[in-house]
Formats: sequence, C-alpha cells, structure tokens
Amino acid sequence: MRTDRLKKPPDKRLDGEPPRQMIHRAEELAATLPPLLVAAERVAATVSQGVHGRRRVGQGETFWQFRRYQAGDSAQRIDWRQSGKSQRVYVRETEWEAAQTVWLWRDASPSMIYHSANAWPQKIERAELLLLALGSLLIRGGEHVGLLGDEAGPGSGRKALRRLAASLERRRSSDSLPVLEPLPRFARVVIFGDFLLPLEDIQTRLADFAARGIRGHLVQVVDPAEENLPFSGRILFEGVEGEGKILFGRTESVRDDYYAAIAAHRRGLQELARTAGWTLLTHHTDQSPQPPLMALFMALSEAGGR
Repeated sequence: MRTDRLKKPPDKRLDGEPPRQMIHRAEELAATLPPLLVAAERVAATVSQGVHGRRRVGQGETFWQFRRYQAGDSAQRIDWRQSGKSQRVYVRETEWEAAQTVWLWRDASPSMIYHSANAWPQKIERAELLLLALGSLLIRGGEHVGLLGDEAGPGSGRKALRRLAASLERRRSSDSLPVLEPLPRFARVVIFGDFLLPLEDIQTRLADFAARGIRGHLVQVVDPAEENLPFSGRILFEGVEGEGKILFGRTESVRDDYYAAIAAHRRGLQELARTAGWTLLTHHTDQSPQPPLMALFMALSEAGGR
C-alpha cells in the first residue's frame, strides 16, 4: 500500500463420445492452463452472457439483420425476397468485419502486491484477471490483442490468449506506467494499475499517447483500505517503493485529510484522462470483477473502440 503518495491441440468433439469422457477431456485441458487464465475465462464467460457482441453495421460479407428501407439507402441494398413477403421494403445490413488491435498492460510494481485482507486478492491478481478476461472477450469478438512490451506482438485466437497469460507470468517490472513504444496511430490501449503516483507522471505519459492519436482506458485497481484508511492508533506506514516512512500517533486523526487527498487525486486522474481523450474506471478489489469488465468491454465496443 502506498501511504505517502497517491499513486488451449485444437479440441474436437468426437461423435458418440460419452459425456463422462468429454468431461474428463475438458478437465484435463483446463488443468494445462495457468490458474489465472482459467479464472479469467470464467469471468469472461459470465460477462459474455450479458453482451450481445461487438457487432456493428459496416462493410463486410456477414449478414447481420434486415431493417426497414430509409430515405437515402441505396437501391442495391434492398432485399427483394424479404420485401416480397410483406408490403414493406427491407434492406440487408452486414456486419463490420475490420478487426482492431487492443494493446493491454498492467502495473507489476511492488505496490500492486498489496491487499489489506486475506479475503481480498492482491491488486496485481485482480488487474491480471481483468486483463486476461478482457483479452478473452476481445478475441471472442474477432479482435487482435497484444501486451505492451511483448516482442511477440498482437495476435488472435486461443493461442494468443495463452501467450498473453504466459507473458504476464514472465514480464514483471517495477514500472508503474508502460514504457512508450511505437504503436499504430489510433491504436487502442488499456492500462491496469493503481495510479497512486504523482499526477504529473501520469500526465506526461498520457500526453505522449495522445500526441500519437492513441486513446484508451485507465483501469484503477485499488484496495478498500487505500481509500478508507480503516486503521487507528499508533502505526508506522512504510512505502514499498522507496517513498520512506511516516509514523502517526493517532492514525484516525488524519483520516479526514487522507480522504480529501484521495478525492483530490481521483479528480486529478479524471481530468487527465478527459483531457487526453481517455476514460477512467475505478475498481475495488472487494467487489466482483464482472461489472467493471462489462463496462470496459462495452466502452471498447462503442465508436470503433474509442
């Protein structure tokens, strides 16, 4: 806790395969996956039940739906067979098939190891769960995903998801923000972290991204204690990233000032995100990961992933 600064070979079902044998094969497959990836897949599967997909009207060959003819529609789009079934004129709408690439990153610095209660996950555990679950949802939607800093680059399909999980296990650094690297203009980025670091550091990085036409989303993952300061009495707080130590004789006496500082930092984050054309989503580790995942997925679905 920062206390002194606000900072799947391809699976084929065989015809006639007994259910028990199918279940056994499924369990064997699950056992080969990293535990974190399994958990992320479960969260993604739950959220996907409430999402009607990332489909949107556009250029493509996949039929989506019929709709009533409107003034301005091209006559070439009229489906005469469907229209002949009624006294109304219908056009065919196809689905936009241009996949986008979403770059993901999570803060793996020492402060992300914090959790104030054993019942709650470490911030980095929740951040990685959300990142992988989002990757799973995007891949299911036909998008490409990549991890910032990963030389393998973005990919799609189940293989890309497993590679993403492996990269998270392998890539651990003390950086609280991603290192700026060449990305396609107008790329989309999602950064998971606690963002309890000086606002000027965050502003500099967001400005660098914005200058390249890159927009994205900040997902702030915080432990409840980092906002509520539920401590009392004489306590020595020590920063885990070299921030130093501070001793309070009566910790409860500084709670109001702490609330004010946290609120001011949050407002600053919101303003920085807004100025850069990004969004900010805050998630507390004592809450279900499904609502923020749903909100983040839908945000990426709007306006071509803005």
